[in-house]
Amino acid sequence: MSKVPAVLRNRLLQLAFGFAVGATTYVAVDQPAKPSQAVQLAMELGAHYESSGRHIGVPYVDKLGKGQPLTVCNGVTGPEVVAGRYYSKDDCYRLELSKYLEAERTAQRQFKHWHTYNVWVQASVIDMFYNLPAASIASSTLRAQANAGQPPEVWCPQMQRWVYGTVNGRSTRLPGLVERRTTTAELCRDWGRDGHFSVIAIRGLEGGNAQAD
Repeated sequence: MSKVPAVLRNRLLQLAFGFAVGATTYVAVDQPAKPSQAVQLAMELGAHYESSGRHIGVPYVDKLGKGQPLTVCNGVTGPEVVAGRYYSKDDCYRLELSKYLEAERTAQRQFKHWHTYNVWVQASVIDMFYNLPAASIASSTLRAQANAGQPPEVWCPQMQRWVYGTVNGRSTRLPGLVERRTTTAELCRDWGRDGHFSVIAIRGLEGGNAQAD
């Protein structure tokens, strides 16, 4: 039984089906190129877990983030985020995409078997790099196992270790992160297995009855 939330599961399957039939996905105005399928799936994951699919127009203080950073859109922090400014859907897309593309490039550098992974495995790893410091993944058992040539079903469950945030100065297990890592571990371990889930999902959508096994 899939533990991926039904709303997110359906969005991911619709996106995967769109890849199969060549459907057009959202691209911001003046954006020159469409990102990889893995990045598009990772952005859907981030949208669900960062803001439940809603773009947040005005920056807010992330009280669970390290240093309580000023945050906007789907988890975007940094010098681009200006207090009091309104960020449109296109603004958010550009900010998020640049960070997802950097997450993808970092993953490609750190995982030496990257191009052997299918799109679900790649998307789950990109989500990790978007949401976590790259250095913590670089020194992880997850990366060591992956680079040793272990199959994803061996190292994907390691994703579920990153479920702690800082609350009132203390490291705390956060339900939202537990759910997010449960999802990415499943996508990585099960949906990515020999492309099995991808084929079933697409056939299910074609038949109007997509279900997660």
